[in-house]
Amino acid sequence: MEIRNIAIIAHVDHGKTALTDKLLKQTGMVADDFSMDQNALEKERGITIYSKNGSIDYKGAKINIVDTPGHADFGSEVERVLRSIDSVILVVDAQEGPMPQTRFVLKKSLELGLKPIVVINKIDKPAARIEMVQEEVYELFLDLGANDEQLDFTTVYAIAREGIAKLNIDDKSHDLTPLLETIVARVEPAKNDIDSLLRAQPFNLAYDDFLGRLAIVRIYEGKIKFGDNVVVKKPDGTIINGKISKLFTFRGLKREEVIEAEAGDIAMIAGIPEIYIGDTICINADQETLPAITIDEPTIALNFLVNNSPFAGREGKFVTSKQIKERLEKELEVNVGLKIDFSSGDFYKVYGRGELHIAILLENMRREGFEIQVSQPQVIFKEEGGQKLEPFEEATIDVPNDYSGTVIEKMSKRKGTIVDMRPEGGDTRIIFHIPTRGLLGYRGEFTIDTRGEGILCARFIDFKPYAGTVEKRDVGSMISMATGKAAAFSLANLENRGTLYVKHGAELYEGQVIGNVAKGNDMAVNPIKGKNLSNMRSSGADDAIKLTPPWEITLERGLETMNADEYLEITPSNIRLRKQLLTETDRIRLARKS
Repeated sequence: MEIRNIAIIAHVDHGKTALTDKLLKQTGMVADDFSMDQNALEKERGITIYSKNGSIDYKGAKINIVDTPGHADFGSEVERVLRSIDSVILVVDAQEGPMPQTRFVLKKSLELGLKPIVVINKIDKPAARIEMVQEEVYELFLDLGANDEQLDFTTVYAIAREGIAKLNIDDKSHDLTPLLETIVARVEPAKNDIDSLLRAQPFNLAYDDFLGRLAIVRIYEGKIKFGDNVVVKKPDGTIINGKISKLFTFRGLKREEVIEAEAGDIAMIAGIPEIYIGDTICINADQETLPAITIDEPTIALNFLVNNSPFAGREGKFVTSKQIKERLEKELEVNVGLKIDFSSGDFYKVYGRGELHIAILLENMRREGFEIQVSQPQVIFKEEGGQKLEPFEEATIDVPNDYSGTVIEKMSKRKGTIVDMRPEGGDTRIIFHIPTRGLLGYRGEFTIDTRGEGILCARFIDFKPYAGTVEKRDVGSMISMATGKAAAFSLANLENRGTLYVKHGAELYEGQVIGNVAKGNDMAVNPIKGKNLSNMRSSGADDAIKLTPPWEITLERGLETMNADEYLEITPSNIRLRKQLLTETDRIRLARKS
């Protein structure tokens, strides 16, 4: 049986998962109500977070499909997948056109010599710009240095949600057969070199409570069999021995236990606990290693600490330093974009690819019953040749024309420089190069400035010379000076001073941040003070108190808005901002020392 290995890549929300779902359904591999995004967080957020493997059978060929994440923070998932496949389907929205992550994933694909198939999706949108988007995709290929073979790509037009694909806009179609035919015709079958000695490479990891660490591998040469004794060669030259205790291949989305798998296929193996992405699995120690899989470095870091707030231990099941460490070690088993320094006794330093990357880890831990607190995210600086370098990102902003001036002003203060600006329909598309420091904490402000009508997408580009001081919105913190329940009477008086994060009746403690102050200085307040009752009647005494709904703190909002002297307290039921030093006396004493 011929085997073809493909990955579906795109910017977030351009229709990768919808297309994969329909391919699996129309080939009879899954039920009609199935979706690739099975994780609870993926369903809630409507984005793909983890890459997933599946396969379909079409006209005697087995097509292995890898569905990849579209958000830039999960770019490490895409990078390693691209090394293990033979071609990619690049999905582009017919209205939005190429976006930052489109550029990122296509650049990686072209560098590896892959020949993409382009799918222009959502052609039924009223604002679709099909011909213009096709031209933009071609220009993107040229910009990224595509060779003549890569420039000779096939374009398929699709409505993934309805499971329709066409080779020409005017064609009539009722299913995805044109796309499947294109895959069979344009993607070369994987080399079936079964006579050579085994060489395979893991490109993804999984974990099973019974089998331990699982490796999803691409078999390049030979055969891999259940019970084989194998040699694992690390990129640094270290060699370990192991035995294949379980072997699976994919059919649909199910893994099928098999006795052997051949060159060209994608398989899942168990039995080697020390295996890692990019290792070479072979039979003899003298076999040549496969090229290592390199993954871009993290760009932000923050500290994970044991929750020591006055409300610590009330809601969580896992609250100790040892339990947090064990959970983070387990996360490292599968999350290759993450790095963790366990050397400090007081905290664990976690390095990630972006705020969303860290927020997903924290949300998963919170739902599992962990209590934890984290410090403000900081960008990672480098020193090269005596020069200080910092991570820069390319931010693509689509904004209504009325708000473009405000956005340009704010981005300029944050050291952003315009590299391109052009009209897109009724909007303006502006592309900035900006330090990651400048983007941290800006997304919430951007939503307010554009009245929720703007779209901001960013991707990491490189480490560049330090850009200097970044001007950010200067707001202070409104800090509770007492412990108790928030009173509507006090909150009504505090509303005029800034934005509140808590509602009437919320339990508060001394040192908790309950809102921000517009003037920029921290302000200690008493939010639990009720109205003094007396036996005197006065006009207006019984008027009902009307409070503005609070700006409740979520994980992403908390990571964006917190200051350097604050912690974000995360429990299964609540997310709170607090000062690192809870009492005002301690904070004043520290300010005097500094």
